[in-house]
This record gives sequence, structure tokens and C-alpha cells, in this order.
Amino acid sequence: MLNIPKKKFRIRLSSYNSQSLNTSCNQILETVVNTNGVPIGPIPLPTKRRIYCVLRSPHVDKDSREHFEIRTHRRIIDVYQTSPELINQLMKLELSTGVDIEVQF
Repeated sequence: MLNIPKKKFRIRLSSYNSQSLNTSCNQILETVVNTNGVPIGPIPLPTKRRIYCVLRSPHVDKDSREHFEIRTHRRIIDVYQTSPELINQLMKLELSTGVDIEVQF
């Protein structure tokens, strides 16, 4: 079994675009490895689907409807063996637009 220290933080990423999410994960992993951190992940979480049903016509044709869907892709990265240098490097990262980031210590 791996002997991993307790000091860690978790990065949660979410985006509507899976390609920009994957490139952001790769950038984070590169910086963690370059600063001697131990990354675990990215762990893919289930994709959330929100479906909206809209009437095509406001007055007649109630049976004619359109469905729109929004997919939210999510990933988790756990980082062990943190250092102040690692945190500074992660703060300086320029990630793709549309990627939401949460950090839990």
C-alpha cells in the first residue's frame, strides 16, 4: 500500500466543454509534477445533464416542443506533498476560459 502523507488539497474542476476541461487538467498535472508534488487523478465524475423543454409556438401546436440540453463535465485532482512554491505556481496558471475551479484544503 502507498505511504502518502496526510497534507493534501483537492481541486475540483467543472466545465461545459470537455476538451477545455482536459487541457486544464493536463496543465495542473504538469505544474504539480514539476514542483515535486504527488497528483492523484484526474478522477472523472459523472456528467450532469440538464434538459429543458420549450414550446415552439406560444399559442397553438402544444404538441410541438424542442428539447435543449446542457452537459456539465467534472473532474477531481488530489494533490499530496504540498509546498508554498506549488501553490504559487498554481495561482499563476492561465487556464482555459469556462473552467470553474474549487480548491479545498
